Amino acid sequence: MREAKNTARAIVHIGYDGKVYKQFKGHHARERFENEVRVLKLLEERGCNYVPRLLESDPEELKIVTTNCGSIVTHISEKRIKELFGELERDYGVRHEDAFARNITYRASDGRFCLIDFELATILDEPPKPAA
Repeated sequence: MREAKNTARAIVHIGYDGKVYKQFKGHHARERFENEVRVLKLLEERGCNYVPRLLESDPEELKIVTTNCGSIVTHISEKRIKELFGELERDYGVRHEDAFARNITYRASDGRFCLIDFELATILDEPPKPAA
């Protein structure tokens, strides 16, 4: 495994299998873990195809395993950053709350910018309830 990030909030490794392994640590680790799990599940339910898919979560160890959404972006305009995070909010009802280039990746397989790191995100609306 290759360490991709080690900060006060999380340790992230990219496995030889291509999956992303993230362990939450530090201040409010449990809350951030639970929020990222909730948001990723919601985005999958809503059909968002440019965020990681949650493959596993371990609430005891505060770890998640997700699909890999590509390489970190090093050059992107502020206008494009606003467009990407605005699309997430407009189309999927999620405000990222950490809308910076460090949370954007590029998926070469389809030429798509993707968004990562949803531990601080806010769900703006709940999915519609099924009719009874």
